Amino acid sequence: EMEKRQRMKIYCMSDIHACLASFEEALSKVTDHLGDEDTMLLLLGDYIHGGEDGRKVIDRIMQLQDNYGYEKVIALMGNHEEWVVEGSSTIDSMFGHSYDSFYDEDNNDDCYISWMSSLPRYYTEGNTIFVHAGIDECTGSMWEWETSDDIYTSKYPAETGKIDGLDMKVVAGHIYTSEIADNPGFNDIYYDGENHIYIDGNVLTTGNIPVLLVDTDTDSYYHVEDGECWLLEKYEEE
Repeated sequence: EMEKRQRMKIYCMSDIHACLASFEEALSKVTDHLGDEDTMLLLLGDYIHGGEDGRKVIDRIMQLQDNYGYEKVIALMGNHEEWVVEGSSTIDSMFGHSYDSFYDEDNNDDCYISWMSSLPRYYTEGNTIFVHAGIDECTGSMWEWETSDDIYTSKYPAETGKIDGLDMKVVAGHIYTSEIADNPGFNDIYYDGENHIYIDGNVLTTGNIPVLLVDTDTDSYYHVEDGECWLLEKYEEE
């Protein structure tokens, strides 16, 4: 008899971009539940955005990992973390924010660099793939073997619709949901009704980090707001 896998409730957020206050606001919807045996928090990357507050966001994530355990609070790698790990200076000039502060020898930054270096690129639970940007969808069920590292963190543009040969949902951040919905007023969780859920709410502009709840037992997806959970509906144009 197969051992029944544990039901998991996974709270999920992405693209914090050094916005500590917005991160705390999003966490306030989650932390009451993190003590539950079947509950975890999954962060999908882009914790930093140049400047000092990126460090504070990482400090907060490390603190959560220390408090609840590394198997309960999982952080994935985003393209911003990857830039720092790779020491990419071209990105600084393109995007106009510098990560030089992470290389300051007096700042004991080795712990940040090594933390970022160790971040996994994706996580799967039940029928869901969690990733910062996306997977190589042409490969169907072989995605885990065929997706290159840069696709996980930097895939662009976002794909929507049915993924041939893969009966899983992909939950990702990286690209503003307003862009995916082609609706400047929409910064909420985007669900295409098929295989994709996107959760980057453009915090730098909106101040808001959407929170997704995935129930792996029932394969259900919820938007968490004000202590309530709303079943995720397919995005319909206004």
